[in-house]
This record gives sequence, structure tokens and C-alpha cells, in this order.
Amino acid sequence: MSTFSIIITAGGIGKRMGVKLPKQFMLIKERPLLMYTIEQFYHFDSKAQIILTLPSEWKEHWERLIYENDFKIPHRIIEGGSERYHSVKKALELCRGDYVMVHDGVRPLVDSETIKACAIAVKSRKAVVPVIPINESMRQINGSSSKAVNRTEFRTVQTPQCFERSILVNAYEQDFHKGITDDAGLVEESGVKIHIVQGNLENIKITTKTDLLYAEQLLK
Repeated sequence: MSTFSIIITAGGIGKRMGVKLPKQFMLIKERPLLMYTIEQFYHFDSKAQIILTLPSEWKEHWERLIYENDFKIPHRIIEGGSERYHSVKKALELCRGDYVMVHDGVRPLVDSETIKACAIAVKSRKAVVPVIPINESMRQINGSSSKAVNRTEFRTVQTPQCFERSILVNAYEQDFHKGITDDAGLVEESGVKIHIVQGNLENIKITTKTDLLYAEQLLK
């Protein structure tokens, strides 16, 4: 039977929110946003290994939230690195699953169908990401000019991004550079083809106060 390790990255410090409390700890229905995210993966597979990366200065705060909310889902907490790349690489050293899912901690609205689609596809495709179509018109910027592009040729990428563990470990043997935007990009640089599955529209990355209000409404 295949096993999964889940890396949930929660290293943000909330700059776009304009508040001191990192967004992953902000409350929705009186519970920290991050707890909803972890629950989604626990419901997918209660035996999956869950590893949470956090800024070192916020580890104690998270442990207090766990106690105050009587949060029982088992997970390993590790100190995140200076960049997301370093956090994931450090977490990978602890992963023991056949497959690894990497998910943004501030995406609590990922649904079970998206997670299952990734879990099924990765067993044959080795490297899988969920995507959604772009519904609005797009323009490509070139200096002071711009031109319309065909939006049907593009997709918005979400998480969890899922990989056979050995493939992701090999990708992270590459040196860090500023062009790395996600795990799929790094895996692609290592020579592995990325496959896509359908994501869910609600699975937004919460980065603004408007996003938080949207999540509150859906989680109600």
C-alpha cells in the first residue's frame, strides 16, 4: 500500500495583510486558519505523515494555539528556512512516504476531490500539480507596450503539488536560485515532466484581508 508524506509550508509573516500576526494564525470561526488546512489532509489520509514548517519565532505561539483549541491531529513541527526552498528541503529529510505532497498552509479551501485526484495521478505520473483555467482576459507586458494573449493556453497552478519522493529529493539536490517559484518548477528543471489535474476554484492562497473574508464565508 502506498504511503504519503504531507509537507505543509507555513513560513509567511503576513506582510500583505498589513498586520503583525502571520496569516496562517488568523482566525476563521474562532479557529486558526492553519488548522483547517491540516484537517483537510488528515481527512484524506489519517495515517499520512504530516510535517509543518514554521518560522522559529512562531513555534511557541502555534503550540499554544494547539493547546487552546484542543487540536489533536498528529504532526511534526520543524523550523522553516530563509526561503520556501530551504524549508521544503529540510522537511524532505524527514519524509518517509512513497509520495510527497507539498501544500501551502494558507490554502485551507483545497477540497477532498483535488487531493484525491493528485494522489491517484501521482502513482502513475510521478509528478502532478492541480490547475484551474483562467477566466479573465490576459495581456502580455513588454516594456511600455502590451498585447493580448490566448488565455486558453494558460492555467493557474495550485497546491498540493505531488511527487514520487525520490523525484522530489533529486530535484532538491539542485542549488537554490531566485527563479524557483514552486516545487513543480524545480522538478521540471531536473528533467522530469509535470502532469496536471483539475484543481478547485475555491483553493485560493489567502494573502489579503479580502481573501480571508472569502474563506470565512465558504467555511461557514
